[in-house]
This record gives sequence, structure tokens and C-alpha cells, in this order.
Amino acid sequence: MHETNRIPVTAAVLAGGRSQRMGVDKTLLLFDGEPLVRRVAETAASVCEHVAVVTNRPEAIEAAGLPPSVRILTDEVAYQGPLGGLVTALAAAEDEWVLAVAADMPWLEPSVIRALWDARAGAQMVMPVGEKGPEPLLALYHVSCLPEARRVLASGRRRLIAIASSVETVEVPLDTFKDVDPGLRSIVNINTPEELLESRDLASDSDEQPATRVSVIEVGTRAARGMPSERPITVFLNDGEIATMQGTPEDLADLGVGFLLSEGFITDREALESVDVDHKRGLVYVRSREEAPPDVAERKRYVTSGCGKGITFASVGHARGIEPVVSDARIGSEQIYDLVGQLARSASSYRDTGGMHSCGIAVDGKLLVVREDVGRHNALDKLFGRIWLDRIDARDGVLLTTGRISYEMAVKAAKARIPIVVSRTAVTDLAVDIAERASLTLVGYARGGKLVVYTNASRINVTSREDD
Repeated sequence: MHETNRIPVTAAVLAGGRSQRMGVDKTLLLFDGEPLVRRVAETAASVCEHVAVVTNRPEAIEAAGLPPSVRILTDEVAYQGPLGGLVTALAAAEDEWVLAVAADMPWLEPSVIRALWDARAGAQMVMPVGEKGPEPLLALYHVSCLPEARRVLASGRRRLIAIASSVETVEVPLDTFKDVDPGLRSIVNINTPEELLESRDLASDSDEQPATRVSVIEVGTRAARGMPSERPITVFLNDGEIATMQGTPEDLADLGVGFLLSEGFITDREALESVDVDHKRGLVYVRSREEAPPDVAERKRYVTSGCGKGITFASVGHARGIEPVVSDARIGSEQIYDLVGQLARSASSYRDTGGMHSCGIAVDGKLLVVREDVGRHNALDKLFGRIWLDRIDARDGVLLTTGRISYEMAVKAAKARIPIVVSRTAVTDLAVDIAERASLTLVGYARGGKLVVYTNASRINVTSREDD
């Protein structure tokens, strides 16, 4: 249940940054199904009497679906940093105290706000302080701070902490919040695609959300942005229908070719004649001089553990007979983290919606191709299709994916002769079985400076930045 007795504070959700490290307006990125700025505003509204969002883009913020009680304030002077946002909030405050909170703090805990409130005696500014320094982007400011804030801003400084030395400040040790926020997640900001991935992983790994989270139920509406597309897509080979799958209607030529390639229907690049796509109806027509296997009609389809019920024609028994991958490829752990970061920065659809999987291929430390889809199998097929069409030699490369590595994902990698497969998430026991037989190196949970090597660890060199 959420807080019922609100405190007389105007929460100012600061959403006026340029989001330069994210590359897009991060305040509207979806987190756990809702825009970041709305998530923060809802949490603040559960404990504060009034809430305002301070922004330079009021027309964009309107698309976030904020609760009707939340005011939208436009910065007095655009792009003056957090201090500029605070000045605007203090000038328009409906209470004697203003809570400054960044719009990119998805784990904000209402009990932390109350703890700051309880520590306000004799202060004009109340802020947490930890080992890394003060946290002025989650702090209380009395309206009497406004003259000093204006003076500091006029001097050209834009950081909130710049006023701390000139007003009565109470510093609250960060560790004191551990009783109400054990992981101290309230101070977590999301500034980059990598941090967005880490936070979404944390959300999906949690058994339950904090009990104080506030939900907004929208009935009969469709989001104007941030919704992944999903359509039935049918693949034909030489006018014969092969399979229909659910997928994102982008890069359909890559998907059709990659699926046929992964399932063994085509192998000869020189025999490929054409790939035609009917985007309106979701149809992919592939023509090849290569004869389709004679048992196409009789082949048994296997429904996989993938999103949208993926399809494969390869049973576990067939998969165990794949010829081992021979490769001298090696990679350092630090380079893996770098490639995972490259994938995060390149996966724009995932960044915007959170409902997509992405796959990428890297050769010699450089990410060459990235493909995305609502289904992890489809994303991988799209990737392999583009590699094959562009004649990219990835036999000593590294395959990266945001999705779980199950047996059929390992099979696809083995057929493509890619020796190293890296995922941000789990690896199944069957995938490990296949990888051991096919001499693949499987790496899981490659995030947060950690990773787990499941098979053929000799291809992974444990390195650190100090080694470079």
C-alpha cells in the first residue's frame, strides 16, 4: 500500500537536461512499462503534497501521461542545468519546501523522501551524502534558498551543490537510508544506454516491486510512442510456404533469409536469386537456384521457448550432431564489457521501448551489425541474414545478445560457425550441452562488470583496465 499522509512539500521533477549521453530524451523512455518521468512523478505524488515537472520541452512531457495533479513548469531560462530547474521550482513552489529529484531515478523510494523531511530541523537544504559525495539531485530545499540560487546561477554555475556552502545545510549519511532502501537504489540515475539496460535488468530480476510503488491504470488508450510492433510474418522459398512467425515488421528481408539459412533450407550464397518483401502483408519471398530439401513438407516443427513461440526444424537430437566449431578466437573480459556497451548504444528500439531483443556481431573488437526484434530468435535470424547477404566473415567473431541463450540459439550460432556467444542474461542447461559438443564458448550475465563463462573458458582472457 502507498503513503496516505502527504508532507507539505512541492516535489520538482527536474526534466530539463539535454540527455546527451543517452542520445534521445531519456525522460520519455519506458521503464517497467511507463515513461521514466511519469514513474518518478507518481512516486513523488504518493508522499508530497504537490508535484511539478520542470522542463524545457513542455509539449513533449505532455505525451508522458502525467497524473492531472502534476503541473508542468517551463524553465525560466532554457538549459541552465539542474540549478536552473531548481530556481524555476522554488519560484513557483506551492509549499515552503521543494524536493529536487531527477527525472531519471526509477527506484525512488517514498520512505527516503520522508527521512529527508524528518531531518530538516534548522536547515535550508537537506541532502544525502555518501562515499562518492553529496546527492543534491535528491534533496530538500527551503524556498529561502531562492535568492542564493539565483545569484549562483547568474555567476555561470549550474550545479545544485554550488549553493550548499552559502545556505544552512544538513548532510544526511547515505547509509542511514538503508533501513528503508537496503540497496540505496533511490539515488540511481540513468544517463546512458548501458545504465538503462542495467536498471531494466534489475527490474526484471526483482521478485517484487517496492510496496510503495503507485500504479496508474489507463483504460481504452494506446500509447503514442514506445510500443513495440508485432505482426505475423510468413516466409516463402521458391513459392513454397515454409513458416509463419510473430515478429517486428522491420528488416524483413534479413529475417526471411536468416531463418532459411539457420534452418538449413539455403546454404549457397551464389545461388540466391532474389529477396522480395510485401511489407503490408508481412510476406517474404526468397528465390534460389538451390534445391530446397526434399522433406520440407514432412519436417517436424518444434515450438521453442522463445518470445512469440519461436519455430525451429532442428530437434535436440539433430543439434547434438553438429560438427564442432574450430577457431583460435580469443577475447578479454574487459573487451566483452565494451562490446556489450556498444550493443546497448546501438539498440535504439530497445532503448525506446524496453520491449525488444537485440543481437549483434563483432569482429576484431568492433560491432559490425545489430538487429532487433520482439523475439530473440528473430533478432538472431535477422542478424545472420544480413551477415550472409553482405558476405561478412564472422567465423572468428563474437555474437552478442540481450536474450536468453537456449538450445536453439546455440544451434544457430554453431551452424554459423561463430565460436563465442555472449548474453546479458541466462544460459540454459541444454544450450550448455549443445555448446560443449559443438565447441562453443557460452558467456552469460555479462553486465555490471561481471560475467559467467559456461563452456570452453580457454577463449576468454580475464583482464582489467589496469592490465591495459
